[in-house]
Amino acid sequence: MAKVSKEIVRQRPAEIVEACRKLYETMSFHEITLKEISKETSLSRPSIYNYFQTKEEIFLAILEEEYGLWGDDLEKILRDGQAEGAEGFAEAIACSLKSRETLLRIQSMNLYDIEENSRIEKLTAFKVQYGRTIALMDGCLSMYFPHLSGTERSDFIYEFYPFMYGVYPYAHPTEKQLDAMRNAGMVPRKLTVYEITRKFISDLLGRTASRSDDR
Repeated sequence: MAKVSKEIVRQRPAEIVEACRKLYETMSFHEITLKEISKETSLSRPSIYNYFQTKEEIFLAILEEEYGLWGDDLEKILRDGQAEGAEGFAEAIACSLKSRETLLRIQSMNLYDIEENSRIEKLTAFKVQYGRTIALMDGCLSMYFPHLSGTERSDFIYEFYPFMYGVYPYAHPTEKQLDAMRNAGMVPRKLTVYEITRKFISDLLGRTASRSDDR
């Protein structure tokens, strides 16, 4: 049997993750299996277990990557110092999430199952990237809105992050959901992740400023 180079072994987790990403473009979380993922890679299904014990761990690795990339965007917003005022800041953050719809989709649909079915070391690695974005968001708020107290910045973060868990389904309702709303006499409103996020941040900063003025 030919030996596999250390470089190929090192690259295999990324190959598995990329295969899962590709499948997720056209399939749902529940449709994707380790067997389907293995078909998109050079590995057999048993070989995948050398790197990931469950499908959920692969999706967690995607989320870790996505939060790492979003953290890089937040770092740029912090470094550039050009997102002036509530509207400028809302614009910058909304733009940063516009290209992170995979992040929003995974965590709005399947995060609980993903975290429950992943090993603690995998979950911890993800939480490191997640925590980095919180620290960067706090840094952005501190720089752009120096009048906000630590409590007010924390209040903003712990309203905005739960919002992120629900924005994707509003921006991407299924045809079945749209039909059900029409049958119920509702008029669906088509909005993008960018539009919903921008308005939410602008309104949230306004409420935060009002609470600050009342103190």
